[in-house]
Amino acid sequence: MLFKKRIGKWILAATVPALLGAFYAFTLPGATPALARTPDESVQASPNEAPLVTGLPNFTRLVERYGPSVVHVSVTGTNSAANAGSMPGIPEDHPFYDFFRRFGEPAPSEGDAPVRHGQGSGFVISADGLILTNAHVVGEDSEITVKLTDRREFSARLVGIDKVSDIAVLRIDAQDLPAVKIGDPDELKVGEWVIAIGSPFGFENTVTSGIVSGKSRSLPDGRYVPFIQTDVAVNPGNSGGPLFNMKGEVIGINSQIFSRTGGYMGLSFAIPVDVAINVKNQLVAHGSVTRGRIGVRIQDVDQTLANSFGLPQPHGALVSQVEPGSPADKAGIRGGDIIVGVDGDVLEQMSQLPAAIAVKRPGTNVHLDIWRDGKQHGIDVTVGGLDEARAAAAKPVNETKTSKLGLALRELTGEERTKLKSDSGVFVESAKGPAAAAGLRRGDVILAVGSTPVDSVEQLIELSKQSGHTLALLIQRNNQRSYVPIPVG
Repeated sequence: MLFKKRIGKWILAATVPALLGAFYAFTLPGATPALARTPDESVQASPNEAPLVTGLPNFTRLVERYGPSVVHVSVTGTNSAANAGSMPGIPEDHPFYDFFRRFGEPAPSEGDAPVRHGQGSGFVISADGLILTNAHVVGEDSEITVKLTDRREFSARLVGIDKVSDIAVLRIDAQDLPAVKIGDPDELKVGEWVIAIGSPFGFENTVTSGIVSGKSRSLPDGRYVPFIQTDVAVNPGNSGGPLFNMKGEVIGINSQIFSRTGGYMGLSFAIPVDVAINVKNQLVAHGSVTRGRIGVRIQDVDQTLANSFGLPQPHGALVSQVEPGSPADKAGIRGGDIIVGVDGDVLEQMSQLPAAIAVKRPGTNVHLDIWRDGKQHGIDVTVGGLDEARAAAAKPVNETKTSKLGLALRELTGEERTKLKSDSGVFVESAKGPAAAAGLRRGDVILAVGSTPVDSVEQLIELSKQSGHTLALLIQRNNQRSYVPIPVG
């Protein structure tokens, strides 16, 4: 009996799966039982349709080849990456001030000492020691050290800096360095895989990955940069590091993040590498950057505005104001025109126009497609020059003339004089040595030496030469005036 019971159990165990298989075969005519399918057959698309996604990428070969091209940048100085969390040019009451942050990593300083420390990233663009990074990482008045992945360290020279695009060029005394390969950001597609390599929080040569989330993003104080948006994890210390595509080409420089906390929140922004290379070429060749301008104020075109102007679909840049006597004014552009194309390229967003004009050399002609009175017109404009001597210069203005005080100075602009309600004064670009020790910093305005008003940089230099052991400077800072004594000897 026991043998018969066991035989019965074996027969039942073998029969149930067979009956279930037959059930599925009859209830789903022509279907292959799920247990008989291979893993690939269960996820494959139809034979005539190519799969849209083929799997996760493997970045190991890319990192092995180009990881050594990424460097760690550390700085010591009064204008270092310690100030990288701020957004120059954006007032503190701006709604995006707390959200968009540049992210070189500051190291804590003791008390109110003027000397600060910071760090960020960079990458080698030529084998003879030329390196790209962010302007806000290195500042203008810093001692810069570059560390390679083989642990060699070099003192770097600041070749040039451009605050408008946030690009700086460094050079180290080294040869046969592993340089990156430069890609074309125009070929970049939204949804494409990209990786960042840098030194977040000082962890050198850290690799993070993600996808391109958007292109030609306009950010506060970034009017000449059509940013690449990604969801790649970047944090303080990543700033200045490269953004690679899957071919191993650099297509951007990590520069800013959107954050309520100061750390990564899923939105990071990179400067397109073609913008950076254009700036680099000018800094290396001329020590400064020249940008084109046509003299218009513009705004984005939404559906309501497009309907109002009879534009079939919203795109382009709506001209809200034309500067009198500007290239645009001379060419006949007027308020209410919508610029929809530059040299045959369609403008999808307002943010594309400043970047497209900025790369044009002053004196060259640019063809603009204009939407006016329900029709498209073509207008040729001779591009003017944008004076960026303050923002893009290989060295601070007049630095060598004022080395006795440690100040780099420039004249006040007409707009600054109007704002200060003063005809006298000079602007402090940077301070080091005795001036920095006395507490002077960038943005201060020197109004007088003792009781003598200062009208020019040359006058201040002459007065400092005639002074005794201490110079009393009348400083204006944040609408407050006070005298600051500086030892001269």
